[in-house]
Amino acid sequence: MTIPIYQADAFTDKLFGGNPAAICPLTEWLPDDVMQQIAKENNLAETAFFVKNDKGYLLRWFTTEYEIDLCGHATLATAHILFTELAYSGDTIYFETVKAGTLVVKRDGDKYTMDFPTRPPIPIEIPNGLQEALGDKQPVAILRSRDYFVVYETEDDVRDITPDFSALAKMDTVGVIVTAPGNEVDFVSRFFAPGAGIPEDPVTGSAHCNLIPYWAKKLGKNKLHAYQISARKGELWCELKGDRVLMSGKAVTYLKGEIYV
Repeated sequence: MTIPIYQADAFTDKLFGGNPAAICPLTEWLPDDVMQQIAKENNLAETAFFVKNDKGYLLRWFTTEYEIDLCGHATLATAHILFTELAYSGDTIYFETVKAGTLVVKRDGDKYTMDFPTRPPIPIEIPNGLQEALGDKQPVAILRSRDYFVVYETEDDVRDITPDFSALAKMDTVGVIVTAPGNEVDFVSRFFAPGAGIPEDPVTGSAHCNLIPYWAKKLGKNKLHAYQISARKGELWCELKGDRVLMSGKAVTYLKGEIYV
């Protein structure tokens, strides 16, 4: 069997920036173990698989370790490939997902805008080992939704974190978000998920489902500009709209080819 494969860098307009994702268009679902093996072979944070249906597309995402419940950068990358490589003629794509409901992506000039659910974090007691795994810098606040959410005072605090990935892999969440006010933008962040096979994710759309409602309330504004300050770096234009978040970003195609299964 031959399966098309594409790879795109999301939340960037430059190759080798942003977050790379693999995208595999399918006519019908492959067995789950085969999709998992493909994702492991690709060795990227996520591989997206999609199948056309009457309303748009069914969409699933796999890390190298397991199927994930929500992935922003691979959704944006999938929309980019549909628009630029697969001749999608409309300006709006509807993705049906099992755990995140319907996700909408609109083409807006040189950007793609994703409509995702919010995941506002709530304050918690400091989990055992979390602060030690992130280093000596004292956080301003610790919260949680799907992921632990750790707030620091400055952008430099976030940039200087050198995590103990082995310790973070033992945490009872998918990942750990660290964030602070930005020097040139409204806020910055980083995202670590070693337990999912992703020591540091370059740019994380799903994390912004937490970040946007938090910083919108904190800064008293619903439109926000953000950087994820990983080594590859990503840029997002964000908006809080009730219980939804809009995340806009750019993407570039890196490769296209075929998989033989």
